Parts: sequence; C-alpha cells; structure tokens
Amino acid sequence: MAEIGVDTGGTFTDLVCRLPDGRLHLLKTPSTRQDPSIAILRGLEQVQLAHGVLPGDITRFAHGTTVATNAVLERKGATLGLITTQGFRDVLEIGRQLRRELYSATPGAGTPVFLAPRRRRLEVPERLAADGSVLLSLDEAAVAAAADALVAQGCTSIAVCFLFSFLNPAHELRAAAIIGARHPGIAVSLSHAVDPAFREYERTVVTAFDGYVKPVVDRYLARLEDGLRRAGVPAPLQVMQSRGGLAGATTARLRPVRLFLSGPAAGVIGGRIVGASAATPDVITIDVGGTSADIALIASGRPMIRPEAQIAGYDVRVAMVDVNTIGAGGGSIARVDGGGALRVGPDSAGSEPGPACHGRGGEQATVTDASLMLGWLDPGFFAGGALRLRAELAHDVILRKVAAPLGMTVEQAALGIHRVLNAQMAEGIRRVSVRQGLDPRGFALLPLGGAGGLHATALADELGMTRIVVPRLPGLLAAAGLLAAATEHEVATAAPVPLSALKLASVRATLAGLNARAATLMQADGVAASTIICSADLCYIGQSYTLEVGFDPSWPDLADRLYAGFLAAHERAYGYAARVPARMVNLRVVHSAGGAETLREMALPAAVGAIEKSRRRIITAARPQGVLAPVLDRATMPVGHRFPGPALVEQADTTTLVEAGWNAEVDAAMNLVLTR
Repeated sequence: MAEIGVDTGGTFTDLVCRLPDGRLHLLKTPSTRQDPSIAILRGLEQVQLAHGVLPGDITRFAHGTTVATNAVLERKGATLGLITTQGFRDVLEIGRQLRRELYSATPGAGTPVFLAPRRRRLEVPERLAADGSVLLSLDEAAVAAAADALVAQGCTSIAVCFLFSFLNPAHELRAAAIIGARHPGIAVSLSHAVDPAFREYERTVVTAFDGYVKPVVDRYLARLEDGLRRAGVPAPLQVMQSRGGLAGATTARLRPVRLFLSGPAAGVIGGRIVGASAATPDVITIDVGGTSADIALIASGRPMIRPEAQIAGYDVRVAMVDVNTIGAGGGSIARVDGGGALRVGPDSAGSEPGPACHGRGGEQATVTDASLMLGWLDPGFFAGGALRLRAELAHDVILRKVAAPLGMTVEQAALGIHRVLNAQMAEGIRRVSVRQGLDPRGFALLPLGGAGGLHATALADELGMTRIVVPRLPGLLAAAGLLAAATEHEVATAAPVPLSALKLASVRATLAGLNARAATLMQADGVAASTIICSADLCYIGQSYTLEVGFDPSWPDLADRLYAGFLAAHERAYGYAARVPARMVNLRVVHSAGGAETLREMALPAAVGAIEKSRRRIITAARPQGVLAPVLDRATMPVGHRFPGPALVEQADTTTLVEAGWNAEVDAAMNLVLTR
C-alpha cells in the first residue's frame, strides 16, 4: 500500500510516495501549465516505472493545487454573472471607497470589478429586514429573466448575493432552484453558503470569487479524478484547503474559494513540524519555487490563520494560513527598464518555456540562469539530474538582456539579479513579521521549495537572523506536508447578539446545527471528527471588525468568559482594551481528524558514500572575485556532521548555499541547522 502527496508549482510538480515499510520515493517533474493534471499523471507513471509502485496499491492521494489562485491571477476564470437585491447592483464596484494609490491621477480599480462588469450584474426585487424577516417576497419571474439574460451574455457561472441572506437563506435557495431548473449546466454560488456573515461588500466579493473559479476548479478536479480512475488508482482524491486541512474533491468543488493558497498551506504545515523537530517553534518559512515565494510566520508552533487574505491585490474574506505571496522565484525574469534600472519579476518564465538554461526555447534572463552563472548549480544535477542545464544559453541571455545594457560583466549582472530578488523577499518577510509587531531576529528562517536554500543565508544576513533550519527534503516539503495534514471542515453562521443578552441554550442549539453540518462533510470524506474546536467572532458594539475567540460550550459562564477572551485578544491586536459592551457576530466550528506531528521524510538515514563530491568556484556577494568551495552531498551527511561556509550542499530536490560566516550542523532529526 502507498500514500501519495503531490504539490503542483508554477515550474515543477513535486511528488512524494510513501510506503508502509518506510521506503520513500521522491520525484520532481516539470509542471504542465495548461493542464496541471497531465504532469501529475505523468509523475505516477514515472514512479511506477522507476520503483514498481502500482496504481492499485495507492490508498491515499493528497493534492495541493494552484488552479484556483492561477485562475484569478491570470484572469482565466468563468464568465460570471451576479444577481443582487434591487438597489445593490453596484456594491461590488463601490466597495469601501478605500484608495490604495493616493497620489495616482489614474488609479486602477480598487475592487475586483473584472469578476462581473456592470452589464453582468443584475437586480431582482426582494428584501429581508436586519433580523431576517421578509419585507418583500422574492420576484421569481425577475430571477428567471435575470438568469436568462446572463446566460445570453455567455455567463457560465452565476453568483447570488441578497441582503441579509446569512440570517435567512430562503430567497437565495429559491433563486438557485429557479436558475438550476432553467439552466442545468450553470454553476451557482450562494452568498449564505460561501460566507454567512455580515458586511455586504465583503460577502459579495468572496461569493463572486467563488463563482469565478468554480467551473475552472470543477473541470480540473474532474479531469484529475478521471485520470486517476483510468490509471487504476482506487484512493479518493483529497485537496488541501486554504486554512491547512484536507477535504475530499467532492466537498472542495462545493466551496472552491477555499482552495486559494492550497499548495503554500501544505508547505506551512510541513514547516511547523520541521521547526518543532529542531526545537525551534518560532520560524518564518519561505517557500521559493519557480514562479513565486510564499512567506509565512509560525509562532509558538502555530501557523497564523487570517480571517481575510489578499488574492491578486484584492481582499477576500476566507480563512487562510497567513501566507504572503510575492512574484519572486527561480523563473522570475530579469530585465533593464526604460530608466536603466534592473528589475526582477514578478513575471516568470514558468515551466513553459522556462529559464533559458533549460534549453526549451526560453529567451529571457531569469534567476535560475543567474544562479548557474554564479556556480551555485551543477548543470548535470539539477532536479536530481532530471534536467540538464545549458550554461552557454544562460551566459548569452544574461549578457544580452542585463549585463551589456548595464555595462557590467555577466557575473556582476548575475549577482545584481540575486541582490534585487533578495531585497524583495526580505521586504516580504518584514511584511509578515515587523509590520505585525514581531522582530524577525527572534525567529529561525526555514527555507523550502526548489530554490529556497540558495537565498537563505543572504536573507538571514539582511534581516539580522542568526539561525536557519533547512529541512531534510526542502524541495518536497509541501508535498510531504500534505501527507501530514488532517482532514478538516469549517462551518460558520451569523449569530448576532449582544453578550449581555447571550443565552447559553441558544448558543448550544446553534452549535448543534453547525456540528451536524460539519459531521456530514466529514462523513462524506469517510472520517469522523477526533477534534472539535468552537469559536466566536466578537466586537465592541458599534465596531466594524471582529476578533475570533475560542471557547468551550460547556462553560456555564460563557458570556463572561467570551468577554474576557475578547478583551485579551483586543489587547494583543490593538494594544488596548476598553471595558465597554461587546457583541457576538458569528459562531464557528472546525472538525478535524487524522494528521501527524512527525514527517517520516525527516528520518531518512544517511547514505553510504563520500560527503564531499567535488570543489567548485562560486561567486557570492562577500566573495565577488570567486572562491573555491566544497560541494557536499546532503544524502551522506550523518547526524552531528559539521562544516563551515562557504560551501554548497546538493541533494536531489534542491541546493543550499552556505555563505562565509555561517556554520552548519546536522541535528538529530536530520535537519541542516545553520548558525551565525
């Protein structure tokens, strides 16, 4: 029997195959951007051919995907129509009237109007009061006419967002029934199901995003499930959700907006386990792939969960692992702008055609090309030897695109490319630490992804960090994290009431309904919850934004303890807490089952063989004239092995650059720990 974890990135698709006897098979294969499922199925074939793992032996298949995120970033979602309460057609466009570009004469759209331009936003007569009672019954003929008009415009998905539907979903449910009866093939997203909470703009946005990605995600998961079925894989497909738990593909289809940052969330789970194994519960993870860098902060062994995150620059109210994604990776394109300044990213060469040195037709200078010119990469051992790099192509493209326009050597240009990219990554790390009142110098840096190890010491030097923990398999940690994740489902509902009027019996009755819904979702995935967490969103009366407070429903003095928890949370978040009346806004339950606190991937024993493979001239910021550095084999390093920088550490999934001034040691969990 075998377990498979697959993380799809912009350049490579990573696959971890774990067998019951402890054997582990690892694979990196180029991603197929047009249809990521092709690379996954190709990877399964390679595992079967190379290691004899038969599809019928696979009992678990967990997947982290970028499909939902890429549909938004690339503007390749469904043609979406929006049906709203009469008078609220322009909520999506008006937003909060916040202007991010204060001094721009022609600022870009501050709200995601691209999801549904005004011609595809239609109103229907209906109205609920603020307590959920019906003021105006739903005009069913108007719903039918609106649906017909949107389909005539080419819409393949419709989002329905009625005022106060989170208190009474009857009108939205009836609208969905009408749309489904007239247009059975149309995807429908209902705001009370996607985001049952107050604040009309935020609920409209997240419902529109859900409708925008729903057909894309549905088609992708259907293709992948069909491909797995045809290949003979009996295991059900599980997909990583934004907040770090797995869900079955059927459930994921129902709420695709919860798949944003699916892949990065798996990397954070792996990072948390690795940090704990190195006795370092406070870590900042940076997952550097081919297209982007995903940065997250883990404090006291717990990843930070945000109730709202940004996708493509827009706020989306979905609970997510707090990951800051920037366009910086091995495939980031370097260029000289019209003013003569060197720019790196956010555009990426991706996997098709990829960096010039891949030899697949890439004609832009990238960070990977620069790394090759600095001697940091072995042309014959890239991705474990799966792809041979061509140094002459990298040299030519950097010379033409960067070095010659700036009047410098290729090596100087390559160093400059890394300096610019590292500055962008350092700012990304500050965004999750300094800007939240946390000093990064008190954290360890945990690099992962195929390129994380090449940037780790430079970033730590820039930020004053003195400890780096490099996992045993950094390039495949996100895929391994998928196999350590729990199956998890979150269900929430609006429960507006002042704490002074809170009735314990009413709260328990509402929780019973939420628990029943969550249990149904868990049952659909074939598991029963082993952990149930309850929480409430609270705010001061008159305050617009809430804070989440966990609680135990068995508390007899629930209102008092919720209030005390809210004051403590407010003090942490804002630096003060006033003892004035507060209210409950939402109730939430999270059911989870399974999960692991260790990664078997970390327990890989040292292989037999020489630790030093060779010596190679490398160029670094501290040694711009070059230095002869040892090239070490990570696979043969035993526990306790120590060495100083400068050095290169090679392994099948990544290369780690240990710069001068850093010392390295392999700890008991097979992590490579670097200290200054």
